[in-house]
Amino acid sequence: MRNGETVNLPIVNDTMENNNQPPALRFFAQLISFLFHPLFIPTYIAAYLLYQHPYAAAGLNEKLKLYRFFSVVFITAFLPAFSIFLMKQLGFIQSIFLHTQRDRIIPYIVSMVFYWWSWHVAKNLHYNPAFIAMFLATFIGCIAGMMCNIYFKISMHGIAVGALFVFFMWMSFSGTVSMGPYLAIATIITGLVCTARFIASDHNSIEVYAGLFTGMLCQWIAIGIAG
Repeated sequence: MRNGETVNLPIVNDTMENNNQPPALRFFAQLISFLFHPLFIPTYIAAYLLYQHPYAAAGLNEKLKLYRFFSVVFITAFLPAFSIFLMKQLGFIQSIFLHTQRDRIIPYIVSMVFYWWSWHVAKNLHYNPAFIAMFLATFIGCIAGMMCNIYFKISMHGIAVGALFVFFMWMSFSGTVSMGPYLAIATIITGLVCTARFIASDHNSIEVYAGLFTGMLCQWIAIGIAG
C-alpha cells in the first residue's frame, strides 16, 4: 500500500513463464511431446521387448513378432486416438488435445477399456511378464489419471514417462541382460519429456511432478502383480 492506494502486483506462475519461451524452444518441446505422446509409450516398450530383448519374445518367429507388435499399436495407440477423434467430431470434447479436465473424462474411460483388454489378453495368453506388467501399468495409470483429474489436470505425459522409467529400471535390476544403455535412454527421455511439458504445455510444476510420480507408482504396482 502506498499513499493509501493498494498496489496490485502481477501474479507470475508456471504457465505465464512457459508462454515467454523462445519459439524455437517451444517448437522443440512440442516435437518431443508429440514423439513421446502417452499413446506411443507402450509401442516403444513393445518394440524393445520384441526386437531388442533376447528373452522376452523367445520362441516367436518374425511373423508372430510382427503380428504382436501391430496388435499393441492397434489396441494401445490407434483405437484410443481414433476414439478421441470421433469424440471431437461428435462434439463430446472441445479439442483432440484435451486441454481441459472436462475433455479428459471420456477419453480416460475409453482408454481404460482398451488397456484393460490388452492386459487381460496378455495375461490369459501367458505373455512374458514384462508385457503383462506394461499393459497392467497402462490400465492402472488410466485409473489413477482419471481419479486425479477430478481435482487437478495431472500430466498424462508425466504418467507415461514415469512408468517408462520404472519399467526399464525394473528390467535392469531383475535379469542378467545388460540394460545400461536402455536405462540411460529411458532416463533421458523422461527428463526431456517432463522439461518439454514445462515449456510447451499449460501444466504447472505440481501437475507434471504428480504425473511423473503417479506413473512410477503405477508401474511398481503392476510389477508387483505381474512380476
